[in-house]
Amino acid sequence: MYKIVSKTQLSAVVWEMVVEAPLLASHCAPGQFLIVKKDEAGERIPLTICDYDAEKGTVTIVFQPIGVSTLKFLELEAGDSFMDVVGPLGKPSDILSMSEEELHTKKFLFVAGGVGTAPVYPQVKWLHERGIDADVIIGTRTHDLLFYEDKMKEVAGHVYVTTDDGSYMHKGVVTSVIDELVAEGRHYDHCVAIGPMIMMKFCTLTTKKYGIPTIVSMNPIMVDGTGMCGACRLTVGDEVKFACVDGPEFDGFKINWNECMKRSQMYKTQEGEAKLAYLEGASHHGGCGNC
Repeated sequence: MYKIVSKTQLSAVVWEMVVEAPLLASHCAPGQFLIVKKDEAGERIPLTICDYDAEKGTVTIVFQPIGVSTLKFLELEAGDSFMDVVGPLGKPSDILSMSEEELHTKKFLFVAGGVGTAPVYPQVKWLHERGIDADVIIGTRTHDLLFYEDKMKEVAGHVYVTTDDGSYMHKGVVTSVIDELVAEGRHYDHCVAIGPMIMMKFCTLTTKKYGIPTIVSMNPIMVDGTGMCGACRLTVGDEVKFACVDGPEFDGFKINWNECMKRSQMYKTQEGEAKLAYLEGASHHGGCGNC
C-alpha cells in the first residue's frame, strides 16, 4: 500500500497527490512515468512523474479526472492509500544523456499544454539544479485551468503564459508565442513539448520551420505501460515503436501524427459509456432511445 501524504486541487480540473514510495523515489528520473492502481478492481493508470524527493521517500503525481479510474482517485484523501504504484517506467528524458558541457552550450525551450505542465516541471527543475535556466511556455484554454505558474518561475529562466480565450496574460495558442519569441531574436537549440496530442503536433510543425529539434511525450496514448497491450504503438520515422517501453519521449519531427491522433481516440466510446454508468448508476441504461 502507498500512503497519500497530501492531496491538492491545482486548478478547476487538475489535482496533485504526494505519495509515499521510498524505493521509487530513490530511482526516479525526469521523463519517466508510474503505473498507479487505486484498488483490486482499479485500472492501471500511467502517470508521468511530476516530482520526487529521495530523502522524504515521496513521489508526486498530477492528474485530470476524466475516466472512471481517475474520477475514483478523487475518493481518496490524505492518509488513504493506493493499492499499487509501480515504476519508475519508461526511459528518462533525453536531456539526462547530454554531457555537462553540451547542456551548458544549449538554449532550451519547454512548451507545456494543460496537464502537460506537470511532466515539464521536473525537467526544467533538473536543468535549474545544474545552473541552466530554460524558457518555458505554458498554454491553457482559460485562466482557471492554469497551475504551477509560480513553481515554474522558481526554476525557469523566463515563463510565458498564454490562454486561448485571453483571460490571462497572452491571448493565443503556444505556437503563437514560439513565433513571437523567434521574431524577437530568441534562439533555441532544443525544445521539449508535452501536452495534448494536437498541441504537440502543431508545436513540432512550428519548431521545424525554425530548425529547433523537438522532443515530445507520447504518454497520452499509453494504456498498460509495459509493452504488452500494443495500444501505444506508433510510427517514428520508418520504425514501429511502443510509447511505454521505447519512450515515452520521441523525436517529434519523425512521428506519424495522424496515426497517433487516431490511436488516441480508440477507446473514447468505451470510456464515455463507463463514465456515464459510474456517474449515473442505475439510471444509466444506454441504447433504449428514451433519453
